Amino acid sequence: MYLNDLEYISIENQTTDFPKHFHETFCISLIHQGVEQINFENGRLFSEAGSISITNPYEVHSNPLMDKNSILKFDTIYISNDLMRHTLGGENIHFSDRQINCPQINKLFLSLIQAIDKKNVELIKNRLYTFASDLKSYSLNYDKERTLDFKSFHQIETYIENHIQDKLCLDELANIANINKFGFVKKFKSSIGMTPMNYILMRKIFRSKALIQTESELTEIAYQFNFTDMAHYSKTFKRFIGISPKKYQESLCK
Repeated sequence: MYLNDLEYISIENQTTDFPKHFHETFCISLIHQGVEQINFENGRLFSEAGSISITNPYEVHSNPLMDKNSILKFDTIYISNDLMRHTLGGENIHFSDRQINCPQINKLFLSLIQAIDKKNVELIKNRLYTFASDLKSYSLNYDKERTLDFKSFHQIETYIENHIQDKLCLDELANIANINKFGFVKKFKSSIGMTPMNYILMRKIFRSKALIQTESELTEIAYQFNFTDMAHYSKTFKRFIGISPKKYQESLCK
């Protein structure tokens, strides 16, 4: 069962969108570089480097690229539903909260990949049990009241895009969602996988990147999108794109 119902792939640089599809397995990805976007039937999930994203068996989703010129690197483990249930002593699990940010889980993920590479069934069995047992606790933490509905997110997303060069504040966004600021931050993070401010930074970076040309003054672009200075812009750009804005600009000349 173990070798037939468990596999993984490594993607060094995804270059194409994946349209709507589903897997018969749990699809568990560890993001190493860039930002992964998953679109579900009624929502979206954005996962940065260092986080794990999960789709359930038969869950329809698509994987559009945030930007075709940015770097997206990740590993994905596919675990059949039968194997997951067998590993957990017959218990069925389902993930509604589909993102995990935990260094220990990341280590277990990589440890399981190493075991798969060695094709050692006993080692795989032991490491899968540890990994699945830790994952199980995250499948129980979902609370529907913690999430934004899709309509609210769409309204907030539109507002952000229309004011992307402004200095946005949480109070404005919370008013759109018609909830208090602290409740808004929690609901946004649970729904989207990022805090509101990180999401705004990400959108600023991708919008500003589209303006960079070979002769562009990068400092002017940084200030245009309300970054405090060039160092802040460069650090944030590299976080989401994988390289600095200067290196990206230089790549346009090649």
